[in-house]
Amino acid sequence: MTLKEPLPVAPGTADARAGQPHRATAWPEARAAAARAGASARAGRAPLGVPLGQALGQVLAEPLLALTDLPPFDTSAMDGWAVAGPGPWAVRAEDAVLAGQAPEAEAADGEAVRIATGARVPAGTTAVVRAEHARTEPAPADPARAGRAVLHALREVVPGQDIRPRGQECRTGDELLPAGTVVTPAVLGLAAAAGYDELPVPPRPRVEILVLGDELLTTGLPHDGLIRDALGPMLGPWLAALGADVLATRRIGDEAEELYAAVTDSAADLVLTTGGTAAGPVDHVHGVLDKAGATLLVDGVKVRPGHPMLLARLAPEPTRPEPTRPEPTRPEPTRPEPTRAEPARSESLPAESTPSAPTRAEPPHVRHLVGLPGNPLAAVSGLLTLAQPLLAALNGAAAAAPAPPRVPVRDEVPGHPYDTRLVPVVRRGGRAVPLRYNGPAMLRGIAAADGLAVVPPGGARPGQELDVLDLPWPAAEGAVPAQGACFT
Repeated sequence: MTLKEPLPVAPGTADARAGQPHRATAWPEARAAAARAGASARAGRAPLGVPLGQALGQVLAEPLLALTDLPPFDTSAMDGWAVAGPGPWAVRAEDAVLAGQAPEAEAADGEAVRIATGARVPAGTTAVVRAEHARTEPAPADPARAGRAVLHALREVVPGQDIRPRGQECRTGDELLPAGTVVTPAVLGLAAAAGYDELPVPPRPRVEILVLGDELLTTGLPHDGLIRDALGPMLGPWLAALGADVLATRRIGDEAEELYAAVTDSAADLVLTTGGTAAGPVDHVHGVLDKAGATLLVDGVKVRPGHPMLLARLAPEPTRPEPTRPEPTRPEPTRPEPTRAEPARSESLPAESTPSAPTRAEPPHVRHLVGLPGNPLAAVSGLLTLAQPLLAALNGAAAAAPAPPRVPVRDEVPGHPYDTRLVPVVRRGGRAVPLRYNGPAMLRGIAAADGLAVVPPGGARPGQELDVLDLPWPAAEGAVPAQGACFT
């Protein structure tokens, strides 16, 4: 594809801001803006019904309402005897009432019947007497009870004892859990008990990764000014761990036209770019966004590493004509319609539907772009600052997300005079140990870390509590990595 005119200089570039300080967003405000953007984009996305066995780890898109009373009927809380009226009681001769069986007859006054835990108590039951709190004796000479044993209680019997009444836990229509609740094994059990076969969850956000740069190799050793692409292999699994459906990881050269085509043609909910967000001679992200009619929500963040990161809302995806009913009056596109991303678009349609673009009755597809810096640790900083909260909101996480854990830092941590710092740490003995390899281009520190400490401007003293951003995989155990903890 070739553009008809050169890409403009975007307002976020150094050329447009010559002589002016960069107006970056404070780090907490940038994360909040990303969360708001995700919540706004989620508003028009219909939830999916997912079988219980596939819902673990996702979040509820709607409140979980009870479809039945729990318990659905009066049940016995203990193995023992269901008794009616005051004792002693004549023992009913037939078999015991078991769980899963309906009692054959109402309990008559002065009568007892064996019952199992969880079984439905017969109508007319006054209480359940535990087996260990009762004794039986042979039938007395009383002709009315001839042939029937007699049950005696060894303790006082209180009406209703050891009976779980219908609706004790909830009534039909009660809200059991709010929308945004993470589906845990316990939630699955509650949902099954309440009558659910599937749960409503948000569709997984679709992400496309665009790795920018002519200098990147995908195999072999670095040579002749070329370096290995570290972000391509890392970002896809990381985003998948954050709940995203990664459509593709694509290599894009340092060509503005190629980047423009990739961004505007993408069917993803989130386009993630690496590099090209600063003001160098081949940094085209700002210009591409301006040409594409995007709205910058965050243009630079007061954080180190990674301050040139950005977040933009892309122009809504235009409605395209159906294949069987073209619109001849619509101007011909200046480039061929993309075919690479169409299969991913069709996967969200019912099996009987023909893959096609959304109809005009559907809300516009709200898409975003997160521009990460090209240096590896700086890109991780951007991922956790902008992409993670945006994806969490798209996935339906509750607006009031829990605050990161606060952990005392073991060593002094130097800080930036004005910006927040994100520093790889390991947690040992209840303290966060900062790791040495924390430069913007380094991955050795984050590879050994189990979190990133949020260091305020000016740094942190030993023992000071800091927020620690957890990484989306199990923390390592053992001693501090032998890479040299603490700072130089």
